[in-house]
Amino acid sequence: MAADELALVPAMCLAAGAVLRIENIGPGEVTTDSPELVAQHYEAGVVEVRFVRKGTVVVTIPQGDRAYDITVVIR
Repeated sequence: MAADELALVPAMCLAAGAVLRIENIGPGEVTTDSPELVAQHYEAGVVEVRFVRKGTVVVTIPQGDRAYDITVVIR
């Protein structure tokens, strides 16, 4: 996602089992505030965040000098 696209997505609702895929990012850059609700995997510039349980998670994605938070409600 480009920085301008990230600014357009402050929140989303996804079903348990859904995957948020973030490309062209380094290892350890994407963080979550509720690691018990997600399974995160990094390989070759791609982070996949799988939402494994119901709840609310804030996913933080850095782009340049700014970090973007996306609140994900898992149903």
